[in-house]
Amino acid sequence: MSRVCQITGIKSVVGNNVSHSLRRTKRRFNVNLFTKKFYYVEEDCWIVLNVSGAGLRLINKIGLDAALKRAVDKGFMQWKDVQVIA
Repeated sequence: MSRVCQITGIKSVVGNNVSHSLRRTKRRFNVNLFTKKFYYVEEDCWIVLNVSGAGLRLINKIGLDAALKRAVDKGFMQWKDVQVIA
């Protein structure tokens, strides 16, 4: 799976390393991703998501169900992408 947050859609961006002599070489700014398990109360199951730090704060703020619905509406993920743990 690529390094993309399933809740916020944040992904890696490309920029430059700039040396003291101002020479520029390409680099990547990666996302602060975590693989986290959440208890999904509405479905009475555990799910696994790849979530960034901002995604974790969003889940804490609006709740897991609302965050999942928002991510599906904005096209960051599909319901079939949610990994359910039995």
